[in-house]
Amino acid sequence: METRELMKKATIFHSHLCPGIAIGVLVAKYVLEHGFERSSDEELVAVVETDNCSVDALQALLGTTYGKGNLIHNDYGKNNYKIYSRKSLKAVKLALKASVLDNKKLSRDEKIQKLLDLEPEDLFDIREIEFDPPILAQIEESVPCDQCGELTMDSRIMRYQESNICIPCYKEIKK
Repeated sequence: METRELMKKATIFHSHLCPGIAIGVLVAKYVLEHGFERSSDEELVAVVETDNCSVDALQALLGTTYGKGNLIHNDYGKNNYKIYSRKSLKAVKLALKASVLDNKKLSRDEKIQKLLDLEPEDLFDIREIEFDPPILAQIEESVPCDQCGELTMDSRIMRYQESNICIPCYKEIKK
């Protein structure tokens, strides 16, 4: 798919055009052009190290979403993207090159245009990585918190003085 078409689809999902969307589009473009297919379930997994706008492009274009459990966020503040294909057993890491956006004097529109003029290989350090994807999404029982009564995933319940306590209530108790 052409970069402009990918941008259009990602921008509709994200609701505005920005450099982050352009970065995510170029991640998706590389992935889709190199033997990975859009995910309808959990065939494709994205492990991202940022929470910026680029992640919305991955959701829109690759079908990797938090809700399906095939989008994993590691909060490292880096524009790094690991993509795993459970179908082809391939994995790749794309890491944004530091030198690409080092001109701080560019306007937002100029940054977007500069990004869209690049190929993914110009923007990212790209390498194949070991195929070691996260486990499939787990469906867990929900139990009520004995403090607030809200249903909480069983794996997130804290045991405190013989009570089942959700994490926010546990933090309040421990203050």
